[in-house]
Formats: sequence, structure tokens, C-alpha cells
Amino acid sequence: MTYAPAAPARPHGRRGASVRRLACAGLLCASMALCPCALALADADAAWADVRRTDVIAGTAMEQRGIAAAVCPSIDAERAIVVDADGKVYFERNASDPAQIASVTKVMTAVVALDAAPLDTPVTVSALAAEVGESSAHLQEGDVMSLEEALKALMIPSGNDAAIAIAESVGKVMLGGSGTDEEALAAFVEGMNAKAAELGCTDSVFTNPHGLDDGAWEGDLHSTAADVAKIAACAMGNETFRGIVGTEAAAIEVDRAGEKASIELESTDELLGVYEGACGIKTGFTDLAGACFAGAATRDGVELYAIVLKSSSEAQRFADATTLFDWVYDNRVTYVLAHAAESVPVTLGGTQVDAPVVAEVAHADWPDRTVKATFADPAASVEVFALDGNVSESFTFDEPTGDVKVGDVLGRATFHQGNEVIAEVDLVACEDVAAPGVFESIGIWWDRFIKGFSGEPTTADSVVLNDVSLIYDKQALVV
Repeated sequence: MTYAPAAPARPHGRRGASVRRLACAGLLCASMALCPCALALADADAAWADVRRTDVIAGTAMEQRGIAAAVCPSIDAERAIVVDADGKVYFERNASDPAQIASVTKVMTAVVALDAAPLDTPVTVSALAAEVGESSAHLQEGDVMSLEEALKALMIPSGNDAAIAIAESVGKVMLGGSGTDEEALAAFVEGMNAKAAELGCTDSVFTNPHGLDDGAWEGDLHSTAADVAKIAACAMGNETFRGIVGTEAAAIEVDRAGEKASIELESTDELLGVYEGACGIKTGFTDLAGACFAGAATRDGVELYAIVLKSSSEAQRFADATTLFDWVYDNRVTYVLAHAAESVPVTLGGTQVDAPVVAEVAHADWPDRTVKATFADPAASVEVFALDGNVSESFTFDEPTGDVKVGDVLGRATFHQGNEVIAEVDLVACEDVAAPGVFESIGIWWDRFIKGFSGEPTTADSVVLNDVSLIYDKQALVV
């Protein structure tokens, strides 16, 4: 893999190298005149971003790995993490530091609501909900809608009014259908904190369902980028949630003063429809939290969650997220397991292939014969993250006896990247080797009897012929 050299450094007031990135590449260029969000992302590209020596790349701080800034993501956010749906962490910056997360809080609000009540649960807008202020879905006191519609009002335009209405209405369900709005709100928030503990969040405290953190809502509400990633992964496991946060615009219907009213909603997620694979999740902003974003993207079956907290602007949070997404996707490579100098034509599984000879396995009945072996799937490959390091291999061999036929299993190969097993494949014969005949067996027995006195080997050695291909040249990554 070839990496471009680092861009010239620019002053930022923080140690590191700056790299300009175009958030959405060619798509942005083509859509500048038509798409306001493309313009916003382009403006963000001009913001200062940096690579810090304390940034953690694949589990190890950059300064400890001694790799060049050019191969690391250059972002502006004070706290960030990018993980995949399986929980693999690719990048961290102060990911365990507690901080306000503003409206990203609403992801947990949705999770708790979906856990606690059916989608047709009535949600009623109280005076407190209607008057909460800041970002709004324009609900009015007395409006009634289903929980499903209320979740749209919560997540698409980031409605603080919807957050209070959901918490009060679902909180009553959690209390068994009784209690005041205040008691229901408290019960719901308690449920948010209980869910955080259940998900393994190590430093998250919720005091309200919307994330406002000043005035009447001031308090010790906080989370971390790492905790938000766990909450986001949980939320994206719910198909209703996924459908809502992946929606650019929608209309909901509410019962208002005995009549039906339609409310138009527009997403605050400016990556939807612009960035390849973008599928949610939630923006946030307060003066204390700064610009925040919990983003999700899916490409080629790989789903990533990029959490950025306290970016320098609302546009920059999207640039930071796309930088992290691009960095992971660009560094995912297909590693072919078989790299051998010799190949033989053979039929495996009914298909004629040129099978790489990855090993020669000693035949236990012969003193000097081996069986050529290949992988059960000679073309087997695995997707790996390049910066996790180069691949190593280990082989275990069986002791074949009797007639060996093409396709017979002769052992197993295991491939590691770092401490992680990335692939395990069977070794199979790619040639037929007959067992010794009667007279040959007598001769072999006598030969082994004689060699037993001298300590000479009585069978051939099994040999690994597969080469481990380098994913990258370490010299190219050194600072």
C-alpha cells in the first residue's frame, strides 16, 4: 500500500501535522452549486485539523508506534472514536474523557423508549415539552401522536419538545401507567442511566432526555466518545431506529385540538444523501459541548460509527466524521492467504483450479515421501485493516497414512494480525499419493528398524512453502 506524504504543517496552537481533506471528494465538487450541505462541508475543509502524537491508532498511541502523521487521520475534534459494528476500535482521541454531548443524548432517549414501550404508544405534548425551546419539532401543547411519530420528531430535526414528550409519556408506561409528568420524566431518565450501565458505559450520566446543559437544565450530565459509540451501536441494531435516522426529510401527523395536523421534518444530519454510505445518526450542539456528531456509514458490508465531540464548528463535525470514515475504509485491504511459488492444476470441489502449493506434508507410511497441499479454498482472502500490522501464519500438520486422495484434509493453517486470529483454513491434498505396497512396506519396515539404532529420521519433514505477504513496508510509515 502506498501512502501520500503529509501536507505542509499549518499553525493550529496544537502539536501535530495538518492535512486538508475534501469531505466528500468528487461528489462534493459535482454538487457545490446545487447542494447547500456540500458547501458547508467544503467550508469545513478549510478549518484547522491536526494529528496528535497521543492519538491512538489500532490500540497504540501514535508516539509509541513511531508512525508518520501522513498515515493518521487529521481531525479537529477534541474527543473522537471510530469503531465498527463488532466493536473493533480503529482510532481514539481522548475517547474516555467525560464531556457534554448535547443532543447526541437523544440516541439514548430513543433506545430507552424503544425498549420500554410499543410503537403505537400515545405520546402527549405537555406544557413543559412545548416550551423547552432550542431545537424543536414545532410541537404544541396538547398534541398527541404515536411513539413512532414522536421518535421521528426526536431524531430527524432534533426536537427537544419531542424528547420531553417521549420521556413523560413512556415514563408513565415504565411506572405502570401512573404518576405525574415530573415523576414519569424522572423514571425515564433513571432508565437512561440504567441502560448506560447495561451497555457497559463507564462514564455516562444522564439528567434529562435532550442534552441541554445550562439554565434550568444545568447539571452533571456527561458521557464519553467511547460510551456514545456503544450506545450508537445498540441503537443501530433496531430497524425502526435505523429507518428514522437514515431519513433526510419526513412528515408526521399529530392530533391537534381534535384535528389532524401535518408537521414537516428535516434532518440535521448533513451527510445523508451526500456522503457515500451515510446512514445516521445524531448531531448535537450547546455552548458547553461544542459541535458534536455521532455518525454511521456502511460500505461493502462494513458499518462504522464515528463519534466526534467538540469540533470547532457545526460544519467541521461532519468533515471530522468523514475523515475518520474515509481513513478506515481506505486502509481496509484484501489479504490473499496463499502466496506460493508453485501451483498445480487440480480439481477441488468439482472445479478445476491452479492450486498454490502452500505446504508439503510428510506421509507417515513412507520414509521420504510428502504430499503437496493447498488451502481448501485456494483463493481464500480476508479483509484486514492495514495499520493493525502485517500478517503471520502458523501450520499444524496431520500424519496422513494409506492412500491419500486430492481433497483429503492434511492439517490446518491459522493466520494472525497482531494478537487476533483473522483466518483459519484447512490444508488439503492437491495430489494423489498411494500407500506403499506389500513389498515396499517390508523394505520400509526394515529400513526404519536399522535407522532406529542410529537415530536417523524415519519420515520426511513437513514443510511450509507459503509466504506471508507484507501489507505495508514499515519504512514507509516511520516518522
